[in-house]
Amino acid sequence: MSCKVSFIGLGVMGYPMAGYISKAGHNVTVFNRTKSKAEKWLKTYSGKMAETPAEAARDSDFVFTCVGNDNDLKVVTFGENGIFKSIKKGSVYIDNTTASATIAKEFYEYSMKNSFGFLDAPVSGGQAGAENGALTVMIGGDQESFDKAKDVIDCYSKKMKLLGKAGNGQLAKMVNQICIAGLVQGLSEGINFGIKAGLNMEDVIEVISKGAAQSWQMDNRYKTMIDDKFEFGFAVDWMRKDLKIALGEAKKNNSLLPITEIVDQYYGDVQKLGGNRWDTTSLIRRLRKNIG
Repeated sequence: MSCKVSFIGLGVMGYPMAGYISKAGHNVTVFNRTKSKAEKWLKTYSGKMAETPAEAARDSDFVFTCVGNDNDLKVVTFGENGIFKSIKKGSVYIDNTTASATIAKEFYEYSMKNSFGFLDAPVSGGQAGAENGALTVMIGGDQESFDKAKDVIDCYSKKMKLLGKAGNGQLAKMVNQICIAGLVQGLSEGINFGIKAGLNMEDVIEVISKGAAQSWQMDNRYKTMIDDKFEFGFAVDWMRKDLKIALGEAKKNNSLLPITEIVDQYYGDVQKLGGNRWDTTSLIRRLRKNIG
């Protein structure tokens, strides 16, 4: 069944995600802060463009956002021209932004008072996952809203799961980023060690990637790590933003994240090298520069 969908935020993730919803046959209206990006999207996919988030959301069955952080979310929701000015009763608002659990709970409470549904639904899989329509979606909210929205979310996902109450999607994304942080550092150390030991690391990875050391980063990033190429992918700035959220939440629930704290500092070193927009696997450059 075709639904009326609005999508706010056409970055490297949102752009293809909105595209997959359009290709599934839904009527999609997009908004992006930089208008030219929305105009470009319309040349690739079927849909409409709105001048404001409120205009995009008007009469939509499902409203999606995928923006930068909590502050960006507040602008496109509670702002003067935000989606909460026009969102209709009975609709479902799905936020794909990686943001705090606090703002997710705030949105849920507002949605309950104003008769629409809300799901916090951050994604994992990076730019490649978005472009291939194969993202993992971690969802918080109630069953009714999830049941309404799951077929539309499925347009860009390979796996989604409702993980409990509002905010749980964001908490699960924090777990995801905590796991990735330590993994990428270990992979960086392994590849750097192997190169210095005189090993053919492509041959080594071919073997160990079929065993217990296997990871998404190993499968998808080992060649570029060996070749020292990082001008793509999930940027260091974004990873540090995500880790800051996780470290802040850890203080609230008294979790110890010693490795995550260290790796976050290592990403700070990468930023000092000019790597703000490099892929997260650029951690290996610290080792090549002998930054201890």
